Parts: sequence; structure tokens; C-alpha cells
Amino acid sequence: MNIKLLDILACPIDKHHPLELIGFESNNDIIFEGVLLCSKCKRFYPIKAEIPIMLPDDLRNHNEDEEFILKWKDRLPK
Repeated sequence: MNIKLLDILACPIDKHHPLELIGFESNNDIIFEGVLLCSKCKRFYPIKAEIPIMLPDDLRNHNEDEEFILKWKDRLPK
């Protein structure tokens, strides 16, 4: 994900903007792995292979979310 996208991304649930970005793996302006956080509704949206996964709760794969959390638990905020 190019960090310039932060200017246009909003939470799909409550439309809050801006989202907080935490990059786990990056190269200059590109985030390969990371997370977008909504400070209003407290949801997280993983960034995998440069793609932010910004789906509403009912369309998310909860097993993939759990794997993502376990993989990055030491780098995620409490």
C-alpha cells in the first residue's frame, strides 16, 4: 500500500478519517505488511501483500484475521 492512500482512505463502517497506519514491513513509501486502525470504532484492517483489506465485519474471513493477529501480536497495539 502506498502511504499516499492514507489521504483518501476512511473506515468503511463509520467513515472516520484519517486512519492510523502501523507498518510492519515497508520500503520507503510502500507498506508490504501492516495494519490500518480506526480510532473511532476501534476496528483494524490488515494490509497484506501491499493490499489493505477493508471489508465490513460480515464479509471478513475471521480465520485469516486470527492468523494475522497471531503473526503480528507483538507489533499490534493493545
